[in-house]
Amino acid sequence: MRLKIVVLDGFTLNPGDLNWSKFEALGNLEIFDRTPPEAIVDRLHDADIALTNKTPLTAEVINQLPTLRYIGVLATGYNIVDTAAAGALGIPVTNTPSYGTQSVAQHTFALILELANHVGHHSRSAKTGEWSRCPDFCYWERPLTELAGLTLGLIGAGRIGSAVAHLAEAFGMKVITATRQAGRDGLNQVLRESDVLSLHCPLTPETNNLINAGTLALMKPTALLINTSRGQLVCDHDLATALAESRLAGAALDVLSQEPPPPDNPLFKAPHCIITPHNAWASHAARARLMESTFDNLQAFLSGQTRNVVNKATRDV
Repeated sequence: MRLKIVVLDGFTLNPGDLNWSKFEALGNLEIFDRTPPEAIVDRLHDADIALTNKTPLTAEVINQLPTLRYIGVLATGYNIVDTAAAGALGIPVTNTPSYGTQSVAQHTFALILELANHVGHHSRSAKTGEWSRCPDFCYWERPLTELAGLTLGLIGAGRIGSAVAHLAEAFGMKVITATRQAGRDGLNQVLRESDVLSLHCPLTPETNNLINAGTLALMKPTALLINTSRGQLVCDHDLATALAESRLAGAALDVLSQEPPPPDNPLFKAPHCIITPHNAWASHAARARLMESTFDNLQAFLSGQTRNVVNKATRDV
């Protein structure tokens, strides 16, 4: 019997501009654009391999899948899978840790530059006639900020944080970093000194709602907040309140605490807040690397090797 591979939610990775041919060569491949929770067990009931991006594989689900041998996460973050439950059944879980480094770093700086220069706003203003009606050859409706000489604070200094630091230095910014080893005092110092604060840490119990009313109160009222990491790092309500009360100059977010967000998320109405729909990772080049890395992880497993395994299998299947 041929290997059965099921992709539970393949559309965001490949909406049609990539192909799954390498996976097809490994066995019988079933690809679903999206999978609702109630259909997960049925679609995986006889699968050997499960590939998921954001479709949750809980302990309850995993324990109903006797043929499952391997779970591949089509992302860097893997909290969507109960890795302990998988490990207890001898099922390795893999992720793809570095496919999007440059794309996310680029998007981070696109957000910083938009807050600094308001390019989109002024383009819309010019197209709606403000420039044509202007008595002068130029105008600006929002302050324009030069980044050179400002301090960029990074929370997290992994691959993406380091890539953002490299870009910041090219703009003449001073870079300071808060890491886990620096502790609370180091974090507070970065919060106080940053002109731009950018989040690049994983979501853990310690970092959940890391940016809240208390930590926002430590920041300069002229500071900017950037989040291209995990939405749950930020308390949406507290950030919206800080922006509304001018206790923070601006924020730019590619991620929110719930995705897709409810329409009443307070950040949608917050002033000086830019929101993009979690697409910093989604350049064609990054998605192609993600697919290649996912294939390499699976091929390594089938060859009896380990590659990007994030859990420990405690018994053989």
